[in-house]
Amino acid sequence: MRIRSGDQEAFNELFERFRTDLKTAVELRLDRQLRVRLDASDIVQETQLMAFRRLDDYLQRRPMPFGLWLRKTAQERIRDQRRKHVKNTGRDVRREEPLPDKSSLMLAAPLLTRSSCPSQRVVKREHQRLVNEAVAELAEADREILLMRHVEALSQFEIAQVLELNHDAVRKRYGRALIRLQRLLVAKGLSEVES
Repeated sequence: MRIRSGDQEAFNELFERFRTDLKTAVELRLDRQLRVRLDASDIVQETQLMAFRRLDDYLQRRPMPFGLWLRKTAQERIRDQRRKHVKNTGRDVRREEPLPDKSSLMLAAPLLTRSSCPSQRVVKREHQRLVNEAVAELAEADREILLMRHVEALSQFEIAQVLELNHDAVRKRYGRALIRLQRLLVAKGLSEVES
């Protein structure tokens, strides 16, 4: 195969098959603090470069399917950028104006009803605000596992590969994350959000 011989064009062709899904995954993970300084395309491009540099190692080990490996590489890049920008000694990213948190909006969407009546839309917006608050109060690990499962529709097995955990650990973490989210929703008066 051309890709095994280090052919960058072959790698780029393969990468293109995953670019759209990878960009979506990155957009969901860029928190408000990073969005003011970075674009998802920047992370995708860094991921492409990093993946090409690590391709030999991937081909030797094949620890997971290629698409999951790219997603994991992108998450590493986001983590690196978060460390770089949040801990930057210059202008603190935490003082910049944040953009809406797309990931919590996507997690909230299935919990909220669709309506056309003005009063229902007001209630829906309030529910969405409360769900966003609840999701924001979750630990990053809980948000990540819920995002992977409910927004990206990854299986627990795929999540285990990306997070480098065993399937049983992912199953338990996922269950605990759901329980924590449910408790937060109940505390905010959303115990019976219609679906």
